[in-house]
Amino acid sequence: MSSGKSSLVDGEINDNENVSDLEKNKMMSAGDSEEVRLENNIQLNRNGDDTTKTIKLYKRRWFIVLLFGSYSLCNSFQWIQYGIINNIFMRFYGVESFTIDWMSMIYMLTYIPFIFPVTWLLDKKGLRIIALVATAMNCAGTWIKVTSVRPDLFAVTMLGQFCCSLAQVFILGMPSKIASVWFGSEEVSTACSIGVFGNQLGIAIGFLVPPILVPNVEDMDQLAYHISIMFYITAGVATLLFLLVVIVFQERPELPPTQAQATARCIPPEQYSYTASILRLLRNKPFLLLILTYGLNVGCFYAVGTLLNRMIIEHYPGEELNAGRIGLTIVIAGMVGSLICGIWLDRTKTYKQTTLAVYLMSFVGMLVYAFTLSLGHLWVVFLTAGALGFFMTGYLPLGFEFGVELTYPECEGTSSGLLNCSAQVFGIIFTICQGKIIDNYGTLAGNIFLCVFLFIGSVLTGDSIPRPDSMQGPKTTVLTTKLLGSRVTQRSKTLHLCLRRHYRYPGLILGCITTRP
Repeated sequence: MSSGKSSLVDGEINDNENVSDLEKNKMMSAGDSEEVRLENNIQLNRNGDDTTKTIKLYKRRWFIVLLFGSYSLCNSFQWIQYGIINNIFMRFYGVESFTIDWMSMIYMLTYIPFIFPVTWLLDKKGLRIIALVATAMNCAGTWIKVTSVRPDLFAVTMLGQFCCSLAQVFILGMPSKIASVWFGSEEVSTACSIGVFGNQLGIAIGFLVPPILVPNVEDMDQLAYHISIMFYITAGVATLLFLLVVIVFQERPELPPTQAQATARCIPPEQYSYTASILRLLRNKPFLLLILTYGLNVGCFYAVGTLLNRMIIEHYPGEELNAGRIGLTIVIAGMVGSLICGIWLDRTKTYKQTTLAVYLMSFVGMLVYAFTLSLGHLWVVFLTAGALGFFMTGYLPLGFEFGVELTYPECEGTSSGLLNCSAQVFGIIFTICQGKIIDNYGTLAGNIFLCVFLFIGSVLTGDSIPRPDSMQGPKTTVLTTKLLGSRVTQRSKTLHLCLRRHYRYPGLILGCITTRP
C-alpha cells in the first residue's frame, strides 16, 4: 500500500478528515489495485492482503436463537417463582420472609463471582459447551426442587435454586455471541433482541403463573400437591430443552454468516486480553460513575420485584394473584419502555440527556408508587406500577448503550458484565435493607428508602457523567480488526477505523493500541 493510504488502517486517522468523505470514498480510491475494500465479498487477512471468503446463512440459525430464548425463559421464570408467593412458601417451609427473599437474591449473589470466569470460558470453549452446561444445571436444579416438596426440606429446595442461579450465569452472556456467530450483519440486532426477550418473558411468566398454580390453601397436603405440580411442569420443560440442546445445538455454522466471522476464524485468540480490557475499564472514571448510578437504579428494580408480594399483601390481603399480575404489568411496561428508548437513542444519539430523563422519571415513578400503594385501589397500583416499570426497566438498555459509548473501543461484553455486577450487588443490599425497613416501619418507609437512592443516582448522572462526545479520549490505532462494515465513528477529535456497526458485540474488535495525544 502507499503510505498515504495505509495510514487509514495502520496509523491514525487525521482529525480534520470528514466522516462522510471517508464513507463515500470507502476509505480508498476505487481504482487502486492495492486498496482496502470493505465490500461484502472482500476482507483483509492478517497480512493486509485481499481475500475472498464464502459466506452463507443457514435456516437453522432461527431455531438456535429460539431454542436459546426458550431455555433462558425457563431459567428466568424460576428467579421470582418463590418471591411472588412469598407468604405461601413461608407457611409451607416454616421459615421467615427474609429467608424466602434469598431464593431470589441467590440469583444475584451467584452472578457476582462467576460472571467473569464464565465469560472467559465462553470465549475459550464456545457456544455448545456453555449451552450444554447451562441447560444441564438448569435441568438438575428443577429436579432437585421436585424432591424438596416437604416442609422439612427447605435446604434441598435452596440447593435446587442455587443450581438454577448458576445456570443463569452461563445463559446471560450468550445472546450477543449467538447473534454474531450465526446471523448476518443485518440480523444481529434482531437475533440478540430475541435472545434477551426470552429472559424478560420468563420473568413476566414468573410473576403471573405461580400464584395461579399455587393458591393459598390452608390444607398442607393440598398445598404440597400444588407446589409439586409447579415444580414438575418446570422440570419437564427444562428436561425437554436440555435434550433439544444435546441433539441439535451446534457450535457454529459450517460456513460463516458474515465476512466478520470469516475473519474472526483467522485471528489468533491471544491478540485479545480479557484481563487488560477489564483493567482499562476500571481506570475509566466516567464509566466507574456509570457503574455506580446503573447499580443504584437496577438494584432498586430488583428489590421491588423481589419484595412485591410482601408490599401488595400488606395492603391487600389475599391478593396473591393480583400481586403476580402487577409484577407482570411492570415487566411488560418495561419491555415497551426498552423498545421505545432504544428506537429514540438510535435516532437521536442523545445518550446522556435520554439517560438522565429516564432516570429522573424512574425517581418520580417510584415516589408516586410509594405514596399511592396504600390508597386501597388496586387499579391505581396497576397504573403506577406500570409507569414505574416503563421507566425503571426502560433504563436497562440505556445504561448499556451509555456504557458502550463511554468505554469505546472496549467490547460490550466486558462493560456490561461490570454493570451487571454492580446491579447484583446493589440488588442484594437494597432487598435486604428494604425488607428490614418494611418489617419494622412499613412499606412507605421502605419505598422512600429506594427513592432516596434513585434521587442520588439522578443527581450523579446529571452533574458528573460527561456526554460521550465531550470526552477527550486517547487516540486509537487499530492494528487488527474484524471487518464488519464501512462506517467510521468519531470520538471527540479522534476518528477510529472501528467498523462501528457491530463493535458493541463481545470479541468483535481486537488488537487495539492506545496512545496518548
